[in-house]
Amino acid sequence: MIPGTSVLRQVPAWQSQLARAITEPAELLAAVGLGEEWLPAAQAAARLFPLRVPRGFVTRMRPRDPHDPLLRQVLPLAEECLTAAGFDADPVGDLAAMAVPGLLHKYRARVLLTVTGACAVHCRYCFRRHFPYADANPTADRWHAALGYIAGDDSITEVILSGGDPLTLSDRRLAELVRQLETIPHLRRLRLHTRLPVVLPERVNDELLAWLGDTKLKTVIVAHANHAQELDGPVRAALARLKAAGAELLNQSVLLRGVNDSIEALADLSEALFDAGTLPYYLHLLDKVQGAAHFEVDETAARRLMQELQARLPGYLVPRLVREVPGGSGKLALT
Repeated sequence: MIPGTSVLRQVPAWQSQLARAITEPAELLAAVGLGEEWLPAAQAAARLFPLRVPRGFVTRMRPRDPHDPLLRQVLPLAEECLTAAGFDADPVGDLAAMAVPGLLHKYRARVLLTVTGACAVHCRYCFRRHFPYADANPTADRWHAALGYIAGDDSITEVILSGGDPLTLSDRRLAELVRQLETIPHLRRLRLHTRLPVVLPERVNDELLAWLGDTKLKTVIVAHANHAQELDGPVRAALARLKAAGAELLNQSVLLRGVNDSIEALADLSEALFDAGTLPYYLHLLDKVQGAAHFEVDETAARRLMQELQARLPGYLVPRLVREVPGGSGKLALT
């Protein structure tokens, strides 16, 4: 090597793919074969909440079908621009539960870190689409305030990494954070809530598996798939690698009108998840965030679907139907 030069670090493949995500409505519409009549509304809604979707996820969508369940989750629609009564910017009370910037302490024995505001995909029903990530940044002081809070409360046994999506951070930064968490003696579990293994399975690389398999904390990964169509071969392989690294795999879904609000869609999802080594965990009623009212399924219809699901599937394949209530002591189970 020539003196004074350095070896350039190779960008991981998943980061390259993340950087190439579709962010323009016109490009998404062209990719799925929809006409320009969809463009004005998509552009207006994307000004309120930007579009982002990995190209690999788009390839799983049915072409020329505006009702495709994967497309419906990411395509900005005119309904997002309407103001809906009972829907607001902080539907689950995140801001009231913020003990220090980026650390939410809602429930006994566990805290949640919004480690980043970045996501690989911008789900149009996202309950944090209005979250003030710039003002709630736990990395501003290299995690010191958050780590100090956790260390100072020995009732906390579990830390949840969320966001955004924690797996949009580099493995170097994640491994550094986990090493610091491991020094807190009363911590037992590390939980990651992430959509990346589903929408960008290339993220499950050797570097991620190395630190994940090396931590002394019991690790739980909560994936987020809403429809069986999301679970293609690369996704199943990524989930298998996570499981082989010692992580417990759970899935949480959101009950979404036009996406999975049928007994067939829910049953197929549970079966596909279990085949992929992942246990159906929660089925959330929609958090009432402004801009997502068109996804809402009312509680009566949701309970009816759950009764049908319980009659069709063994109990271990039936997720718990839950709602998040601001200020509550935990998820409110509805079945």
